[in-house]
Amino acid sequence: MNQNIKSAYFAGGCFWGVEYFFEQAKGVKAAVSGYMGGHLNNPSYKEICRGDTGHLEVVRVDYDSSEVSFESLCKLFFEIHDPTQANGQGPDIGAQYLSAIFYNDEKEKEISKNLIEILKNKGYNVVTQLISTHNTPFFEAEEYHQDYYFVHNKAPYCHSYTQRF
Repeated sequence: MNQNIKSAYFAGGCFWGVEYFFEQAKGVKAAVSGYMGGHLNNPSYKEICRGDTGHLEVVRVDYDSSEVSFESLCKLFFEIHDPTQANGQGPDIGAQYLSAIFYNDEKEKEISKNLIEILKNKGYNVVTQLISTHNTPFFEAEEYHQDYYFVHNKAPYCHSYTQRF
């Protein structure tokens, strides 16, 4: 296996739009919709939608670190969703739609914190949470959630690109 392939985990509202933008980014090999952060093992979409499992809709981004950096992926993340919306994303309101970066190590945490600080200095009231992946497994979402906008030939309705860096 290629040692340059790494995984990053981003929660920015409905995973369909987050996945859509990351799949088109240079160096990204795959973007997979799923769930992280809750107390159920292998939860279903129906369980997540109740809003009481603690899970967020997350996209696992598998990328080649020789082609794109974690920092570049984080910048894209902050530019494809509204990191200042505390209760969801766009019209999607609820605990499962909160903004978060699940970091793998202290280096990723520091990069994320630094980018949040840059945005705050630009006047953005960033509410993105930083959560360790330690003891926080990623559960792949049901097949009908994968590549949703490509399969249905639609464009994201909750996400759009806004340059912030």
